[in-house]
Amino acid sequence: MAVEDLYQRFVLYIVVVLQVTLVPIVGFSLTYLLEVDQGNFSIAVRTELVYWIVVAGLLYGFLSLLLALFFGGYRPASVADKGGWMPILGLSRRAGDPELIDRARLALQTSPYGRMARLVHKKTIGEEQDLIAVHGGLQLLAVPMQVLLIAIPLLIMEGVPEEMVKPDQAFELGMAGYMIALWMAVRIQPVVSSGLVSYAAMFRSVLWKISRFSWVLPVLLFWIIARTFLAASLGWLDVDVTQWNEVQLETVLLHAVVPDAVVPETAVIDFLVAISVLPMATFTTLSVLGGTHDMPNWMKGQGSELENLQMELLEAPDEDEETEVSPTYDAPVPEEPRGADEDEEESRMIDLPFRLFDD
Repeated sequence: MAVEDLYQRFVLYIVVVLQVTLVPIVGFSLTYLLEVDQGNFSIAVRTELVYWIVVAGLLYGFLSLLLALFFGGYRPASVADKGGWMPILGLSRRAGDPELIDRARLALQTSPYGRMARLVHKKTIGEEQDLIAVHGGLQLLAVPMQVLLIAIPLLIMEGVPEEMVKPDQAFELGMAGYMIALWMAVRIQPVVSSGLVSYAAMFRSVLWKISRFSWVLPVLLFWIIARTFLAASLGWLDVDVTQWNEVQLETVLLHAVVPDAVVPETAVIDFLVAISVLPMATFTTLSVLGGTHDMPNWMKGQGSELENLQMELLEAPDEDEETEVSPTYDAPVPEEPRGADEDEEESRMIDLPFRLFDD
């Protein structure tokens, strides 16, 4: 393996760690940590929110990682070869069962993670495209899915009439809609990316030349835009978001550790943004890392095996290869032409019995 490949793979591992730790903390800090006083032209640091920023950032990052692993169907090939996660974790005694291994391989091959990893392997290994450019292109293609993950829970929470759902249950209904939307998003992204990843990678290469930190710019930029748009939409709809703060998980944990900790009134907006942006970004990076490893033949699918077989058949045979000899058959020996004397003698032999009684 080349040094450049090892370096790019190491960078992607760092990206995964930063996406679930640094990105949410930086996003929350840009929103709450600094308070600008335009009247006095001063900037103050809201230190009372530091506890909430750290706890909420790490919690939402870890939650996003779990969502990406679960809904994406994360399962390395080595795990599928042993029958799946159940035998690996010691929860099943059927370790090494051929039927269980076949099921695990089929589940990995058809999962969103497997399809994305197969696409990345084709682009980077087969077509020799740059790994970082492919990763950045896939991150850009995930933006429409992230928009849907923000819009669907919001539409459910505010679009369902109060006669059908109680106001205090609208948040739970919105989260149920979010789960369905995330399940669909990770399955739609491989289909969309298969035809557009090359163009998105070219655009990502341009961004790479502009900034060496362009891998994090799309995520943070979309975070800021989505947060601003969501806050403006809720304000325009005159939605009281403080009614949902009591069901926030980080609020419960933070008050259990630090009872006097301050929680922002618009914390639910940051929760919706975090669970919409981070799971898709993490799922994309994990899939790209899966495509950088050696891929077994069963993972590539039957279409790839047929293509390789056709290429082998089209290759010219080697000079030292033995040529196949077609079987020979004994041809019938043609009859020799018969002379006139032989025909006359045969005619006499036939007429002889009848001539005995002529006398």
